[in-house]
Amino acid sequence: MSNIILLGTRKGTVIVERNMSEWHARPILHPGIPVCYAARDPRDGNLWASLDHGHWGPKLSRSRDGGVSWEDVLSLKYPEGARHIVQYLPTPDFDPEAPVGEPKYQDATVYKIWNITFGPASQPGRLYAGTIPGGLFVSDDGGDSWNLNRPLWNHESRGGDLFSGEATSETRWGGTPASIDYGVFEPGIHSIVVDPRNPDHLHVAASSAGVLETSDGGKTWVGRNNGMRVDYLPDPDVEWGHDPHFITASQGQPDHFWQQNHFGVFYSDDGARTWTKVSEPNSDVHFGFPIAVDAEDGRTAWVVPARGDSERMAIKGGLFVAQTRDGGKSWQTFRNGLPQDNAYDIVLRHGLDASGDDLCFGSTTGNVYLSEDRGENWRCLGNNFPPVYSVRFG
Repeated sequence: MSNIILLGTRKGTVIVERNMSEWHARPILHPGIPVCYAARDPRDGNLWASLDHGHWGPKLSRSRDGGVSWEDVLSLKYPEGARHIVQYLPTPDFDPEAPVGEPKYQDATVYKIWNITFGPASQPGRLYAGTIPGGLFVSDDGGDSWNLNRPLWNHESRGGDLFSGEATSETRWGGTPASIDYGVFEPGIHSIVVDPRNPDHLHVAASSAGVLETSDGGKTWVGRNNGMRVDYLPDPDVEWGHDPHFITASQGQPDHFWQQNHFGVFYSDDGARTWTKVSEPNSDVHFGFPIAVDAEDGRTAWVVPARGDSERMAIKGGLFVAQTRDGGKSWQTFRNGLPQDNAYDIVLRHGLDASGDDLCFGSTTGNVYLSEDRGENWRCLGNNFPPVYSVRFG
């Protein structure tokens, strides 16, 4: 059970603390600055926030004293020569053949630090950061310096090693709408899962590419998209071009993976080697962004469904959380304590978290809700927070 919740919001970092049975929010930190992700490193207690400065670009901020003071950390930077193939927003008049025939290259720039993930206890200085435009950065000194994982950046699914010259294969990674705010349409890594049994075993998820796995510490990567579908394509069973909104795995049963995808909810019980679509549209369990899994029981997961891509809001004006306890074979919906009239909230991909029996989610409407009985009943922790981008128990 955690006594701290960190919120990354449109206007700063918020720490909500439990005192006995009550939760109280501290005064906002990083005031006025968008914070797209905030989390606590369980190994040393350091707090991390990914700042999304409108004027100064993306930065990392670290607190070694529980949030009392913060320090800027050396910002992530692509090495000289890092390039990517420019992606194009598929507008109605878009000609997909034109850019594919003549790829346009662009020097890589970090637009957004979308995720921070901590290594295992056996690697005390190891941190990972996922970015737009799709680079995975690694630190082995507690975040003081960062290096791009080149095998993933140079993966054949992205066109090969562009440090060395022209593309040797067609890029299969598409752009994410989350990048449009930066004036581009590029992919982004938002999910990083470290296997607690093996520090060299990782999965990452990229929008819009799919899931990739490494078993040798990032030296080689393979796609893990078998069973996933892209319903709007002529061939939905493509190898690449998938849009996972978020993936996660159970710490106690790390072969049990969950994925809230653009095209539904997917589950894997074989370490993401094969995925099964477990949406239940009759219960409105289909579209959404966040997903959380129980730390001990890999078959138990929670989602906060939304209406759809073109109507990003609560379904029929009422917020609810859906839970499965049998690997997605059946779903139960929980509404007690959540608004059921005139609710237009949307919960983003990092906006839901679980810790023991506690669940918490925050919405872009600035509402934050907590359950202390595994989602059956909810109470509001506040209605007037800035739009919430991430929720993580500390």
